[in-house]
Amino acid sequence: MPDLAFFAAAVTLFYSLFLFGGYRSFFHDSDAGWHIRTGELILRTGVLPRTDPFSFTQAGKPWFAWEWLADVTVGMVHRSAGLAGVAWFYAVALAAGVWLWFRLNWTAGGSFLLAALFAAPLLSTTNLHWLARPHLLSWIFLLLTVRFAIQPRFTPAAFAAVAAISCLWANVHASFLMGPAILLIYAAGSTLNGFVFAGGTLASRSQARGFLLSTAVALAATLLNPYGIGLHRHVAVYLMDSALLDRVGEFQSFNFHLAGSGQILLALGIAAIGGVLSIARRDLGSFLLIAVLLAMALRSARVLPLVALLVLPIANGAITEALRSAGGLTGSFRNFLNRALNYSDRLRTIDRRSSGLIWAPLLLLVAAFALRIPAIAANSGFPATEFPVAASPAIAKLPQEARILASDKFGGYLVYRFDGERKVFFDGRSDLYGAEFLAQYGELTQLRPGWEATLDRYNFTHALLPAHAPLIAALESAGWTCLYRDPVATLLARSSRN
Repeated sequence: MPDLAFFAAAVTLFYSLFLFGGYRSFFHDSDAGWHIRTGELILRTGVLPRTDPFSFTQAGKPWFAWEWLADVTVGMVHRSAGLAGVAWFYAVALAAGVWLWFRLNWTAGGSFLLAALFAAPLLSTTNLHWLARPHLLSWIFLLLTVRFAIQPRFTPAAFAAVAAISCLWANVHASFLMGPAILLIYAAGSTLNGFVFAGGTLASRSQARGFLLSTAVALAATLLNPYGIGLHRHVAVYLMDSALLDRVGEFQSFNFHLAGSGQILLALGIAAIGGVLSIARRDLGSFLLIAVLLAMALRSARVLPLVALLVLPIANGAITEALRSAGGLTGSFRNFLNRALNYSDRLRTIDRRSSGLIWAPLLLLVAAFALRIPAIAANSGFPATEFPVAASPAIAKLPQEARILASDKFGGYLVYRFDGERKVFFDGRSDLYGAEFLAQYGELTQLRPGWEATLDRYNFTHALLPAHAPLIAALESAGWTCLYRDPVATLLARSSRN
């Protein structure tokens, strides 16, 4: 029989793939395109690219393929199963994350009923970033790290596990520095526990030393990557470049006025309650982690899913403990609360006897075969309503050396569509292009003063622009001719007189 964690993971797998339309919606972000082609390039050549292989604007510039292991894995999946297979792979990673999320609830001492209730804001918040990109794999590493931090065991086997996770993480996703950072936060929390709360000072100091050693082990293990400490420097420089991050959409604050944001606000509210109650539990490590993540989430929409993933289970444990020990309640409400908590405990006792993992291979096969249904297979991949899918035959007729002005969203798709052979102007690798390039791109596409100079600087021969881009009319007024037009994209050619 399946337990709650397995049941929720199975539901997430099929919901994300078919009801959410993951076979298509996972590809709303065209970065999936260059990730796939990077992996296939590495498989084909046997070496990691050290300079940019995909653009004509950054050709020869050093490039860190910092997610190379995820790219290689996805490249192999794509070779055998196409874009539907890539969607399946990331849906499985997402389901595994949901399974671990429930396990983290149990590790934190959370209630069965609250875990079931918190699953709704979890899924509503994380689906902001349900995309075919390596960050879905990083969620698994984050959950494992927090699980260790909540229930630490400073043994050789545990340190070996920390090292293995950190090493793998450093080759899968650029968020790997969050692992040592989380462990360091818990080291600080353990130290503060000894100063703030009476009793247990020696235990707090011992735990702090254990976390510091874990941090050192994790950080050392991240050096086992093809770039060594150079990767750490590159990530640090990228994250400290405010001029660059201010121009990257997912690093901006989330618009809480959007429809459906109520569940996200609920997740943040629960997280805040969990932070306050963590102090009452004398768990300053969790309090510090929650405070840091909430502050980051208010500044960057990219962190919102991490709050739901990492903080909701901790909040569940803190709220459950607070409900058990709450005093000053009326007798009737106390009795109601006790019955509810006891009922939840009995459900968890039953749940603990189950697993359901024996069914996992069958469910994965069913999902894989369902993606082969003709109606689904025909619509898998980059949505034709968002990308120049229909325009691709017209683009294919252009000279190979054509210098096409296109957005980063179109650029990532072109890298995929033409297997990296047709070089692009711009794609989603913001760490490669830099703040100055993004500023020039903004001037050009928004027709700000100096846009014509930028246009001439890059010697464009063609332009592939979203159908309603204001730059289209400006280029046509300047003598550019239309080669192709549809409701998604317009392809223009520069006049030889310009």
